[in-house]
Amino acid sequence: MSKAIPIFKSWVPEWLIRTSILLLLLSSVLLFALSTADGTAAAGYYGMEPADVQFSLLLFYAAVASFAGVERRFFERIITKDYLLICIVLEILIAYLCYHTREIYLVFIFRFLQGIVNCGITSICLTLLFGRLKSEHSREVGYTIFYGMILCVSPVTALFAAPIVENFEYNVLYKAIIFCFMPSAALLFFILNRVHLMRKKPLYQLDWASFLLFAVMLILIAYVLIYGQQKDWLEDKSIVYSILAAISLFVLSLLRQKASKRPTVDLSVFKYRNFSIGIVFLLILYLIRGAFSLTSTYFITVLGMDSLHANQLMIFNILGIIAGSCIAIRFLIGQKMLRVLWITGFALLMVFFTVMCFLFATEADAETFILPLFLQGLGAGMVMSPIVMFIVSAVPAQMSQSAASVGIFVRFSAFSLSLALINYFQLYFKGSHNNDMRSGLSLLDLGISERLAGYQNALSSHGMLKDEAAKVAVGLLNKAVQKQAFLQFCVNYYEMIAVLCLFSIVLIALQPVISKTMINLKGKRPAAAGF
Repeated sequence: MSKAIPIFKSWVPEWLIRTSILLLLLSSVLLFALSTADGTAAAGYYGMEPADVQFSLLLFYAAVASFAGVERRFFERIITKDYLLICIVLEILIAYLCYHTREIYLVFIFRFLQGIVNCGITSICLTLLFGRLKSEHSREVGYTIFYGMILCVSPVTALFAAPIVENFEYNVLYKAIIFCFMPSAALLFFILNRVHLMRKKPLYQLDWASFLLFAVMLILIAYVLIYGQQKDWLEDKSIVYSILAAISLFVLSLLRQKASKRPTVDLSVFKYRNFSIGIVFLLILYLIRGAFSLTSTYFITVLGMDSLHANQLMIFNILGIIAGSCIAIRFLIGQKMLRVLWITGFALLMVFFTVMCFLFATEADAETFILPLFLQGLGAGMVMSPIVMFIVSAVPAQMSQSAASVGIFVRFSAFSLSLALINYFQLYFKGSHNNDMRSGLSLLDLGISERLAGYQNALSSHGMLKDEAAKVAVGLLNKAVQKQAFLQFCVNYYEMIAVLCLFSIVLIALQPVISKTMINLKGKRPAAAGF
């Protein structure tokens, strides 16, 4: 009997194997948030609206989420080394096309294709990585590292993009991501043997129909939630038709899964109470997580920081995530007091949003935000991976793929809903505050006259003509009003999120089953669409 061929070449040390996997995984994760790393720069370069930038991100997400079920069949059929080469070549080619295009519709198409290919790369990396984790608690550590990396996606991508966007055109980001992929992919390809990581299966009876239904449904959901506010919701026919089509596709998908002998998603996962509980908290967590983006927007819009310095502050948030993830690992390994862990995590998030309501101001020192940013990362790191592992442990191993698919849909929907809520409440609160402030403004007000005079004198002292200075002074006053309106919106929205955190803490306190659940990850790994 011939000896089985090892996955990696025999002379390769373990540290090099893990490093090569993590570097390629990091490159694939960076690609996810690349289109929104600097939304203003992206909108300016492509001539997009801010909503278009958000939609391009969700197209990538929709592609990964919808293709995850079909991708596994390709992974099972093709030799892993060949599959990696195909995915890397396609990913580099699409990134190169993104580098050379400025057409918005092509950007949308390429971002969707990037998501499909990226699903394959992430799947390879996760399978290889979790195949190296053999010790008793290694999977808990692996899950925590992976989901900790996901929490760091936005700040890390922004830090990666900031110096490039500052010095080059926005499209150079795609050239930079190519150079990120090439060395890590070449290293991993070189040390791999030509073997199948999974039992080889023939490539027939692919459920393309489910993929297409799911993909179109997710794209329609993204379209409604991103453009609904801009198009005045039900006043626009395209939004109405998209809502009806999304609902129809959702019902059709459910009927198809129930009728299928081998469904992509086994709906019986909802029979497990812990699974449903975990899904609720995952939805809440993503709504809370989405609100955090307002902090970096505040740094740039109100405090006037450049994107590089604003994102350097986020390093303290990353340190908090690392610390929170380490604490989570200790609790998970001990299998004790998980409810205390969840409550503490959400309490820290509530403290962050409450404190920020008092710190929002037109002028502030950067050092003021170091501790709140660390606390936000600490809280997020303490609850993210435990919630996911709670969901995974709630169902039998044979249903883990179905549980992952439901989780993907919930994460996508919650992330899209978070963007929609921010867009809606920003317009609502800013409009309300603008009207309140403008109604109280009059040239007869002594304070306003002094403010205008101060602007005019400052401009005149720099050589501007008196008539021009008067016009520009009015513009500066209007800009000051807009800043105040944005600040009030941030305060109001963060107050709502703080209440949501408090509501979550109460819910957790009422669910003793959380602490009684055993975390069992045997034979399970994160889904390729985990981020």
